[in-house]
Amino acid sequence: MTQDPNPEVPEEAPPSGAAAAPGNAPAAELAPVDPAAEDEFEEEDGDEDGDDDEVDPEVQAALASEAAVGPPPPPMSAIDEEIPEHTPTIAVSPVPDLPLQTPEGAPAEIDPRRFDVDALKVVHRLHSFEHEAYFVGGCVRDLLLGRKPKDFDIATSATPSEVRGIFRNCRLIGRRFRLAHVYFKGGKIVEVSTFRANPTELEELEPPNPNGGAEGEDGDAENRDDLLITQDNVFGTAEQDARRRDFTINGLFYDVFQGKVLDYVRGRRDLDLRQIRTIGDPETRMREDPVRILRAVRFACKLDLDIESRTYAAMEGVVEDLPRCAPPRLLEETFRLIRGGVAAPALKLLAALDALRILLPPIDRFLRDGGKAAEETFFAQAAALDRKVASTPEGMEDAILLSALLLPLSRAAPAPPPGDAAEEERPTVAKAIEELLRQFVQTARLPRRIAERTRMVLLAQRTLAGDRRRRGSLSSFRRHPLFNEALVVFEMGVEATGEGREALEAWRSGGSPHVKPDAEAPPNRRRRRRRRRGGGGGGGGGGHSGGGQSSGA
Repeated sequence: MTQDPNPEVPEEAPPSGAAAAPGNAPAAELAPVDPAAEDEFEEEDGDEDGDDDEVDPEVQAALASEAAVGPPPPPMSAIDEEIPEHTPTIAVSPVPDLPLQTPEGAPAEIDPRRFDVDALKVVHRLHSFEHEAYFVGGCVRDLLLGRKPKDFDIATSATPSEVRGIFRNCRLIGRRFRLAHVYFKGGKIVEVSTFRANPTELEELEPPNPNGGAEGEDGDAENRDDLLITQDNVFGTAEQDARRRDFTINGLFYDVFQGKVLDYVRGRRDLDLRQIRTIGDPETRMREDPVRILRAVRFACKLDLDIESRTYAAMEGVVEDLPRCAPPRLLEETFRLIRGGVAAPALKLLAALDALRILLPPIDRFLRDGGKAAEETFFAQAAALDRKVASTPEGMEDAILLSALLLPLSRAAPAPPPGDAAEEERPTVAKAIEELLRQFVQTARLPRRIAERTRMVLLAQRTLAGDRRRRGSLSSFRRHPLFNEALVVFEMGVEATGEGREALEAWRSGGSPHVKPDAEAPPNRRRRRRRRRGGGGGGGGGGHSGGGQSSGA
């Protein structure tokens, strides 16, 4: 039986959140929790929801769906054994010898030994098939700044189908624009994209429609005024690909065979000036994709760069367009700010841009209503979160990040009055936080599990501080799966405010703090009436009578 030399890779299944319902479908509610199992922590929702710098946001949903596809293609080491007969045999190991000098004899602008070995193999193989292939974007930028890149992305003249034909350990992802992921041992992925052109620029080059009437001209004018990019699937050249990118510092290409940086957008100048500048007209580029506001903030804070004045002015003017972007993209970019350890400076900059009222409305109201004291408390908490992220190289769960960020709002909210009906049924955090989490689940595809874990961690903070009595024993409280996560968030709160240090030491030593005299009592559990099994013929009256006897007993 002859095996197909280039087997088709199955298409990805849609993300679990994306395929749930169309835009007008009823929104999902936060999963209710069994009151009988409630404690200072609540029962976790049983659903498991799966979810970098330089990954294109438009394919974020496709990236999240890869786990559902099945096992990845064979590793790179399998290529030597499986190369089809009609293609030349190209060694993929060892790494090809790359020049340390340019053809003119000058030293290479970036030492090729600083690039990832497997990414170099991909570039070399694409060149061997007579395709242009360059390192691009964040890896070039970071290497020129003396930083260690998080990943190494490649841009090429090869189309996605050609890339898949060259690499057997490859899978295509994305719907609006196809990307190739080349897989290596250990789960490493090298992303390969085809040169793209900016569709907005191509439309400007198209001749006017000679048959268009007055009404058609008005419609065309209206479409031209709306710069939001909804299609981005046009192949182009390397220069076009550089010019369609967002910022000059991200538009740099590097040719490892020539040892030169290809700079079509004057990105080297802005790196030397340590500033962020859009490619082309700032307002046009921001209106094409308002999420670039968050990207500019992230790069400025992460790389310690300034934002060029015209670019900043355009960001201020385009903030009103943020609601037009897909909520999952906005939420993901917001999480990237927090995961990157730059929450404090980034949120300050977003507050100055008046973007927090769109991205995180409860935090915006907290800062506005609380004045200077609220600002000091919140940004001290954000700074403590940044320090914790920096000291945790393995990364932190999104639920912990979100809980730590919302902790000042939770502490500032008044405790529910005794006997409150809602409190009797289910403990709640601040109403604004509950609403924010619900909106994230309903519109931004935040997994319910993360929202529930965030809520439970925040609920536990009053118990950890001694402001709320435990229902169960100390050992059962400590055995809860989220105890350690809640204690991490409590520790960040203590570091930010200086309050609760004695309680923290008590928990660390294996004990518990003294409960304050005015501590709130845990909510009452509502007893469930058990449904009788079997017993035909009795009907509703028999069931009621049985319930009464049981109650009397």
